Amino acid sequence: MQQFRDKVAVITGAGSGIGRGIAARCAREGMKVVVADIELAALARTEADLRREGATVLCVHTDVSKVAEVERLAEKTLGAFGAVHLLVNNAGVGAGTTVWESTLADWEWTLGVDLWGVIYGVKVFTPLMLAQGTECHIVNVGSIAGLLASPGLGPYKVAKHGVVSLSETLYYELAQRGAQVGVSVLCPGFVKTGIMSSERNRPAALQNEPHAVVTTPEAEQEHAAFVAAVASGMAVEQVADAVFAAVAAKQLYILTHSDFNEVIRERAENILLQRNPAVG
Repeated sequence: MQQFRDKVAVITGAGSGIGRGIAARCAREGMKVVVADIELAALARTEADLRREGATVLCVHTDVSKVAEVERLAEKTLGAFGAVHLLVNNAGVGAGTTVWESTLADWEWTLGVDLWGVIYGVKVFTPLMLAQGTECHIVNVGSIAGLLASPGLGPYKVAKHGVVSLSETLYYELAQRGAQVGVSVLCPGFVKTGIMSSERNRPAALQNEPHAVVTTPEAEQEHAAFVAAVASGMAVEQVADAVFAAVAAKQLYILTHSDFNEVIRERAENILLQRNPAVG
């Protein structure tokens, strides 16, 4: 997609972080912007800021872990603008510790938003884009965690690996059909967002019982390191620039943090050589 002006963009998780940054860039490109989020106050702030910039905006309260709400998002988008050209499946949360100590609630919540949210977005919007017969693009937001192997945050990493595989599969399938729908998977490293405080949006039904949460000094130290890394991470505006460059270039993989390249290469070599990873 080379031309963005007057096209329609739908961004989930647009109330904050990467989604908000991409929504702002969409507005600057002259696109009509549909912003979706589960957090009403943050969504309202995004909407107000975009309108102050003169953007045409539709605000839709959406829980992406529920397919009916993603379908409603699509219906409202078509009702307001008649089409959708850019879909950014961005909504995401982070929870859990080790694979076995993460609670089932951690798994259900994280996979529900981070993986099923993307599955629902692709399932609902891809047929609409294909029916339009116009140039469109889907951006699924994964993570560098979807390309690496390391300990901790099991539910998040499983979800993000799933997003990468889903995006690759979708890319091949659409290309085989000669569709005008491009696919990108965004795999950023640390970005300055509110991901480490995503518990604020955890549904009541998936809250952890206090006794179910296992904490260890190692887990607390790892969590603190992640919080610090996110706080000093890349600006969302830089990520949005990378996304738009990739969409224009019809680029599948979007890697924003080159300092992870060697670790990605090492994992690939471990797989090819059937070599166990070094742990330490």
